[in-house]
Amino acid sequence: MKKYRSRLLSFLLLCPVLLSLLVLPAAAQEEDELNLFCTHAVLLDANHGEVLYTKDAYEKAYPASTTKVMTALLVMEAIEEGRLTPSTVVTVGESRLQDIPSGEGYVVANLQVGEQLTVEQLLYCMLLESDCDAANVLAAAADDTVDDFVAHMNRKAGELGCQGTHFTNTSGVHDEEHYTTAYDLSLIMAAALEHDLFRTVIATASYTIPATNLSDERFFFNTNGLISNLYYSGYVYDKCIGGKTGTTDPAGRCLVAAAEDGDTLLVSVVLGSGPMEQEGYENLRQGQLVESARLLDYGFTHFHRVTITQGDDPVAKVDVTMSRQADEVNLKPRGSITRTLPVDLDLDQIESRINLFSNEVQAPVEEGEVLGTMSLYYEDELYGTLDLVAVTSVERSELLYKKAQFISFFQHTWVKLILAVIVILVVIVALRLLVFRRSRRYAGVGGRRSRRGNYRGGRRR
Repeated sequence: MKKYRSRLLSFLLLCPVLLSLLVLPAAAQEEDELNLFCTHAVLLDANHGEVLYTKDAYEKAYPASTTKVMTALLVMEAIEEGRLTPSTVVTVGESRLQDIPSGEGYVVANLQVGEQLTVEQLLYCMLLESDCDAANVLAAAADDTVDDFVAHMNRKAGELGCQGTHFTNTSGVHDEEHYTTAYDLSLIMAAALEHDLFRTVIATASYTIPATNLSDERFFFNTNGLISNLYYSGYVYDKCIGGKTGTTDPAGRCLVAAAEDGDTLLVSVVLGSGPMEQEGYENLRQGQLVESARLLDYGFTHFHRVTITQGDDPVAKVDVTMSRQADEVNLKPRGSITRTLPVDLDLDQIESRINLFSNEVQAPVEEGEVLGTMSLYYEDELYGTLDLVAVTSVERSELLYKKAQFISFFQHTWVKLILAVIVILVVIVALRLLVFRRSRRYAGVGGRRSRRGNYRGGRRR
C-alpha cells in the first residue's frame, strides 16, 4: 500500500547509482553488474521463464502492496472458472477491514458496509491506488471468507513454484510472517499477465467509479509512474504495460512491472528501494521507478532470443553387435535449443557434453533412434539438452543373432544347473553300468570254475 509521507531512507543513500559498463556472458547476471539501488531484484523473460538478472532474488523480502498481484490473480481465476464475472455485483461486508490497521494510506476508496460495486470496479480500486479494503472485499467474494482466500493464496504460490513465499493477508499489510522473494513475485506476475483483464487494469492511467448506493463518484490514479505522469511525474517508460507498486517502512519502495517489445515480455521486480539522488534532478527520485526502468531497458538492450543448433554432423558413435552390415553407428544431435542470451555471447564458446546410454548396442538400430543426449553449457550453466540419434539404420544378422541366442541360452544359471545335474546323473549311470558289468563278468567266471571242479571230482570217483 502507499503511505503518503515523505521519508528520507538515509541508509539507502549509501548505494551509488552507476550505469552498467560490462555485460557478463551468462544468462543470469551478478548483482554487481547494474548496482541497482534496491535490496532485491530480478528480471524475468516471462514468455520463457528464463531469469536474466538477479540481486538477492531468492532471499526473503517483504512485498508490501505488490501482494495484491496475487490477490488479483486469484480473482482472475475465479472469473475464468465462472465463480465470478467482471460485472458481478459485490456487497461490501464486515470483513472489509480485516487485518488492516487504521492509518494513512491503507484505505483509499473508503468502502462502506452494504455498498455495492462490481468486481471490475473493485479491481481498479485495488490495483491503481492500492486500496486495501477492496482486496478484502474481493477475497470474500471469491472464497467466502478472507481467511479462506489467504489460504488459497498460499496454495497458489506453491502451485506456481514459489518456494520462499508465505501470505497472512490479502493486501500486503506488514507482518513478520508475510514475506516472499523477488523471484517468487516474478512468477506470480507472469501468471497474472496471462489474463487480459489484469493487463487492462494495470495499464490504465486513471479510472472513474460512478456513484454507488452509498458513495459519490470516485476517481483513481495509477501509482505506477512508468505508466502515467498523473501520480509521479517524469518516469514514464514507453515499453511498460503495467505493474503494481508497494511501500511500507520495512519493505521500502517496491515495484513489480512488465514491459513488452515485439515478442519479448519482461517482468522486473525491484524491492527495498527508496528516495535517491540523481544528477540533473533537484528533488529526490523514486528509486523503485528509476531502477525498474533501468532494469527493463537493460533486458531489452543486452539480451536477445537465440537459437542454438549443432547442425547435422555426427558428434559421437556407438559400437553395434549382431550385424554384418556395420560394427558402429554415428550419432547426431536432433533439434535445437532457443534461449534468451546476452547479445555479445560468443556461441563458439558453448561446450557440448555427451552422454551415451551405452557404448554398445545390438542391431537392429533404426535411423533416428535415440541413443544418448548432448547437453550444452556455458561456464557450467546448462543451456539445454538435445537427443543424440542414429544417423543410419543397421540391420541385424539372423545367423549371428541365433548363434548369440544359442550361446546366451547356455549362459543362464538354471541351464548350467540342469546340465550339471544331467552330467552327474550320466556319470552315476555310467559307473553303475560299469560296476554291474564287472560284477556279472566275475560271477560268470566263478560259475564256470565251479562246474569244472564238480565234473573232475566225479570222474575220480
